Order: sequence, then structure tokens, then C-alpha cells
Amino acid sequence: MDWISLLLVPAIKSLVVVVALLTGFAYLSYVERKLVARFQVRYGPNRAGPFGILQPISDALKMVFKEEIVPLNVDHVVYLLSPALTVMPALVIWAVIPVSGASFTLFGQTITPYVSDVNVGLLYILAIASLATYGIVLAGWSSNNKYSLLGALRTSSQMLSYELPMGITLVSVLLIAGSLSLVDIVQAQRGVWFALLQPIGFIIYFICGLAEAGRSPFDLPETENELVSGFATEYGGIKFALFFMGEYIHMITISALATTFFLGGWYGPFVNQIPVLGLVYFLIKVAFMIFLIVWIRASLPRIRYDKLMHFCWKFLLPLSLLNLVVTAVVLVLVG
Repeated sequence: MDWISLLLVPAIKSLVVVVALLTGFAYLSYVERKLVARFQVRYGPNRAGPFGILQPISDALKMVFKEEIVPLNVDHVVYLLSPALTVMPALVIWAVIPVSGASFTLFGQTITPYVSDVNVGLLYILAIASLATYGIVLAGWSSNNKYSLLGALRTSSQMLSYELPMGITLVSVLLIAGSLSLVDIVQAQRGVWFALLQPIGFIIYFICGLAEAGRSPFDLPETENELVSGFATEYGGIKFALFFMGEYIHMITISALATTFFLGGWYGPFVNQIPVLGLVYFLIKVAFMIFLIVWIRASLPRIRYDKLMHFCWKFLLPLSLLNLVVTAVVLVLVG
């Protein structure tokens, strides 16, 4: 029966996570368009179905049936694989994200609310998140288009730069939690959220998360007014949709990780008495983070590229190092 616990149960949980994320991506695009419309005093999607709720399905069908045009002189293998390389890391990260602390028994098997709890979960996330860069960089390079190549170069420098302050900030979280396991990090926040202990770290993580996901005001890789559409210029149809599927799933992932690292994960009032509330609290916190990301998109203009890099190297990186040093000193003095 070991194959059930080692293979079948993780496979079913993985399938549930993938289906939930793909559904969430579709309707997150609808929610974002509705929210931005309200911020800008207009209606947003309201034609396909009641209140426009069928708009994501309409968009998906349109993308699937659009004519596929592949430019001449592209690197065909890399060109076709790049969209998948963008989506896969955002999905694979969810293998170690715990959405609740309540487990249950089914057919003699203990079912936990996460695919796996590895003792190096934080390192796993940093490693997988770095792979998302490859899809966009290779897409820009393989397209044989100058605008796409410039978008790819911007992507590589932007993501690699902002990974540094993000990683240093998460080391501060590691010092407080004393574990690389995401389950242990959440359980370390039973008394007080790390966002209260690490307010500067939380802000740095959130800013770096926006840059990593390519969200406004850091959407420099696709800058429509400068680079047509950057790395995605030569893509259309379902391949174009895959890139933005990756962006939206990445946005959900960034919000879920912020919830896990800084907002107490599934913890909230009465969660010990009613364990199912853990999932509700987790989803509410993720929704709040997504709302902040959309709010920023509707409020701030895209920044200049040199300002983007200066902000990272001259401000965020020194601030994250200072935050780490202060955290270490305080822990030594308190301990």
C-alpha cells in the first residue's frame, strides 16, 4: 500500500492544485479587469454572461481558436517551449505551500493540505522561482526580434536583481522561524505574524514580488509603449495566453507566499476549535494581497528602467542587508 501514500495521494493533490490554479487564473483576470474598471469609474466586462462572468471562458475560446502564426527564422524548438517554461515554475512551487493546518483520514490514509512538507521548502521555492526567468528570456531570444530581445534582456537583469533583496529578506524570516519548512514557518507565527516582527522585510518582499511577477509598476519586460509587447511580441493565440497565464498564476503564488511567510498562513481566530477555518483565513489573506497588487497597478505609472535598477541596488539591497543584521542582533540579544 506504500504506492498509495507515495504516488497516488500526491498525484491527486497535485491535480487538485493545478485545476484550482488554472481556474483561479481565469477568474483572476476577470476580477482584475472589474477592479481596475471600478478604480477608473467604468464598468469592465459586462457582456458575456450575467455581469460578464463568462468573459474568461470567452477569452479562452478566442485564444484557443486564433490562427497560429510562427515568424520566419525563429529557433522553433525554443520558441515553442518557452511559454510552457513560464507557466510550469509557478505551478510547481505550490508543491510545498501549506494552505491549512487541518489534516483528515480517508480510506486509512492521512491527507495533509499540501502536496509535500520538505525540510528545505524555502530553498526549493527560491530555486524554482528562478526558473521562471528562463521562459521569458528564451522567448525573447528565440523570436529573432529586436524588441523581443530587449524585453528578454530587461527580464533577466530585473528578475536576477530583485531576487537578491527578496532572498535576503527571507533569510530574516528563516532566522526567526528556525526552520526552512514552510509548515514550521507558519506554526512559528501562532502568537504573532512575522509582518509585525518584520514590517520592513514584508514591504521589501512585496516590492520584489511585484518585480519578479512583472507587475506594474515593474512591467518593463513587455512595455507596450516602448517595446510593442517585449518578449511576447512575436507570440499569438494560445502561446500568448500561456505567458499571461504564467503571470497571473505567479501573482497568486506571490500572494500565497506572502501569506505563508508574513501573514500567519492559515492561523486566525478559532482556527484550533474549527480547523476548516484555516483554509478560509488563508484564502482571505491571499485575496487581500491580490487586491493590493491590482490596486497598485491601477494607481502607479510604469517607472523608467534605470530607476528600476537604481531602486534595487542602491536602496532595497542595502535596506534588506540592514534588516538582516538588525534581526540577527536582536535575536542574539533576546536569546
